[in-house]
Amino acid sequence: MAINKDLYEILGVEKTATPDDIKKAYRRLARKFHPDVNPGDKTSEEKFKEIGMAYEILSDPEKRKRYDTLGAAAFQQGAGAGGPTGSPFEGFDFSSGGFTDLNDLFEMFFSGTGPGQTSRREGPMRGADIQVIVDVTLEEVVKGTNKTITLQHAVPCSYCGGSGVKTGSSLQTCPTCQGSGRVMSSSGFLRVTQTCTQCGGRGQINPNPCPSCAGTGKERREEKLTVKIPAGVTNNSRIRVAGKGDNGEMGGPPGDLYVYTRVLDHPFFKRIEDNIFCEIPVTFPEAALGASIEVPTITGKGRLRIAAGTQSGQQIRIKGKGIPHLRGWGQGDQICEVVVQTPTNISLKEKELLEELARHSKGEKLREHLKYY
Repeated sequence: MAINKDLYEILGVEKTATPDDIKKAYRRLARKFHPDVNPGDKTSEEKFKEIGMAYEILSDPEKRKRYDTLGAAAFQQGAGAGGPTGSPFEGFDFSSGGFTDLNDLFEMFFSGTGPGQTSRREGPMRGADIQVIVDVTLEEVVKGTNKTITLQHAVPCSYCGGSGVKTGSSLQTCPTCQGSGRVMSSSGFLRVTQTCTQCGGRGQINPNPCPSCAGTGKERREEKLTVKIPAGVTNNSRIRVAGKGDNGEMGGPPGDLYVYTRVLDHPFFKRIEDNIFCEIPVTFPEAALGASIEVPTITGKGRLRIAAGTQSGQQIRIKGKGIPHLRGWGQGDQICEVVVQTPTNISLKEKELLEELARHSKGEKLREHLKYY
């Protein structure tokens, strides 16, 4: 994919961004524009590819250094150590032993290999990873759960077993490169070695491709998987399921499945880190005299002790009734904020009792004292 935009701009980070900043930006954007989240949206698909390309370069320290120095030209075919503005031979010492002849130099420019390296045929390639998002409730976060997901991924073709070859046939040695995957052309004393265009560098051709998969060796298949979601996950927690991504190329291993969690809001409880917060209404007598009341917890019912003289807004902690720690022992707490309810529509008897209480309270004595000012 050609580099037509600023890679930092694609990820929405500054050029001074740390590797962690780059990783966070990539994860956020990848989830937003992932094809599974935006099925059929070609714009999102192209954006997803752009994000992946930007991350591949900026997450690699060496590639990022080259990009910061030379820009997109550093990744165009034929870009040499001298850069686009200087001689492509600048910086190479032919007497140092790095190159045995000019063919080595052209081999590096046209095949992407470096001094002393030999070109390689394309071999087995690992399959692509797949990402999915699953919703979990706060109750499921506390206890852990299993989620069944329906997955569309590439698997070995059931007709040819993943070989891509029609039954009864086989791959043949490429007649153009004689199985090397490379072809050489000469012009005078110059010899240039390039990837064989007939076999694509594989060294073999498929004269009788499988009619079911058209020679790809893969087919799309729907599969249901049960994934264990551990207790304590947060938004964007990642669970890896090895080998459940797309099938690999040329016998390569499959990719992995990455499950990202999205924790749904709760109508009563609010999570802050591993603690759970809630508001608990109490009556005026309970707050004034003290009481032990039943309150809801994320796992059922619990008891909350209200001390005499408790004020509205005061927080009371119930130990161990929060979220289990995802990477360690123990769990958070439930923190209850007291909301003292002011009585309304009181009866005549209740009014008399409250007036009696007012006469005996400090507030009544204070009002008597203020009469003299």
